Amino acid sequence: MAGQGKQAKILTDSQVRDALAACNDNRYPLRDRVMVLLSVRAGLRVKEIACLKWSMVTDAEGNVGDALHLPNTASKGKNGGRTVPLKADLRTALVALKASRNVDGDDRVVFSERTIGMLPGAVQVWFHRHYKALGFEGASSHSGRRTFVTRAAHKAVQAGGSLRDVQQLAGHASLSTTQLYIEGNSEAKRRIIDLL
Repeated sequence: MAGQGKQAKILTDSQVRDALAACNDNRYPLRDRVMVLLSVRAGLRVKEIACLKWSMVTDAEGNVGDALHLPNTASKGKNGGRTVPLKADLRTALVALKASRNVDGDDRVVFSERTIGMLPGAVQVWFHRHYKALGFEGASSHSGRRTFVTRAAHKAVQAGGSLRDVQQLAGHASLSTTQLYIEGNSEAKRRIIDLL
């Protein structure tokens, strides 16, 4: 991300709620809700959202599991594969989407009318249009991922973890890449100083 210019905007809690609510007015509300949640609750890249198959989120019996498992082929590079626990609202959305469709393990989670799955570029355009319609200035398909990484970093110590855990959840090869995603918090800095 270094040298790439302006970073994607981090979404506020209110914007995440608005983005999810707006999905209800779309042609494919269940699919679109899953797309937003995969971005903000699991930190997936556009390519990962496009390549995610049902076998990566289901257990041996075909039920939506407690985590998604991204192999390197569905991620970025040779070190991008990872396991991300599913937050309750994302798991619920995946269960609802799966129940609404006749799918098997090789099917893509994010589908389109014309093909089995959406291409990464189509997912990127979908996010651009969705956020633009909501008036989210500076938001892009990467905003959900950056929001996820920043929130995870802010909660890591509270959960007994570290930035290394956030790095692994994000699928970054380098901790320095993870650090580029994290936006500081002035109030947190004040509380840190007060604890010293």
